[in-house]
Formats: sequence, structure tokens, C-alpha cells
Amino acid sequence: PDPLPLFDSQITMASEKLVPPLNFAMVAPGVYRAGYPNKKNFPFLQKLGLKSIMYLCEDDYSDENSSFLKANNIDIFLVKISGNKEPFGEIDQGQIAGALVKVLDQRNHPILIHCNKGAHRIGCMIGCLRKLQNWSMTSIFDEYRRFAGTKIRIADQEFIEVYSAVVHYDAANAPKWL
Repeated sequence: PDPLPLFDSQITMASEKLVPPLNFAMVAPGVYRAGYPNKKNFPFLQKLGLKSIMYLCEDDYSDENSSFLKANNIDIFLVKISGNKEPFGEIDQGQIAGALVKVLDQRNHPILIHCNKGAHRIGCMIGCLRKLQNWSMTSIFDEYRRFAGTKIRIADQEFIEVYSAVVHYDAANAPKWL
């Protein structure tokens, strides 16, 4: 018997390379984390059907990425935070709390949260999210270290540990996994 014919869409899918951004992972259903996406990552991001992207950095968003967002009708939340770099940089708890309000609103899902490398700023934010989910500090730090690799920042872990800002999220639109 003849092999089953391939449909055009199957051929296209098989030949299209899907490359996730650096340090990409699912945080929870509808929430993803990563490093800064580039043009090679755009087909992968399209497959996620993103509604929103949150960028955690003091820098402006690139024109190329902004054009991609506009073409794909993806909202952008710019959260201009500095990293916890000794001796002067420190993430603001209020900014993290404000960002978490957006992450905890299902109307913004699916959402990709990213910084430049997908390790430190995002690691702090996800650590704070995990505190809201009542994870143990051991599990939170294990997850942080998994993405930070050999560049663990004690200041990041201290930030997560002492984080206590109240997150005023909309319970009616909060995800079930919270």
C-alpha cells in the first residue's frame, strides 16, 4: 500500500524550526518564563498563542520585538526594574507586586514573562509568585538556582525570602492554580 500522503500543513510544520527563547519554561498553566526572545524564537512564540508579554528590565523593548507583538496582537507590559546587583541595585517590592497583579489576571493569559537572560529578575518574580502559592523556601530556591546556574545572586535569594508586599489581585479573574 501507498504511504499516507502528507498534507501541506504537515510539511510546513515539519520543516519549520521552533526554537524557544533562552531559559524558556512553563511556570503554571498560561504563564511562561524566558530570556529575551529574538527573531528565531518568533515562530515558537506564535504557537503559544500569547495574549501578553511582560518585560522586566530598565531597557526599552526592541523595535523588532515591538513589531512582532503588534503584528500578532500581543499586549506588552513593561516593568522597569533593576536587578539585585551589589552594592547599589535593588528590586522594588512594590513593582513586583504590581507586576504580579497582571500575571494573576487570567485575562492576560497566556503570558510570557521575560528579562534579558531569564535568570535573575524573572527568578525573583517567580520566587515571589511561588510564595503566594505557598511553596516552601527550599523549593523556591531550588527553582531559582535551576535557572541562575552558576550565577546565583545571594541578594536575589534574600529578596525572595523577605518579600512581603501585598498583591491586590482580582480574585474573580485569578487562575485556579493560585
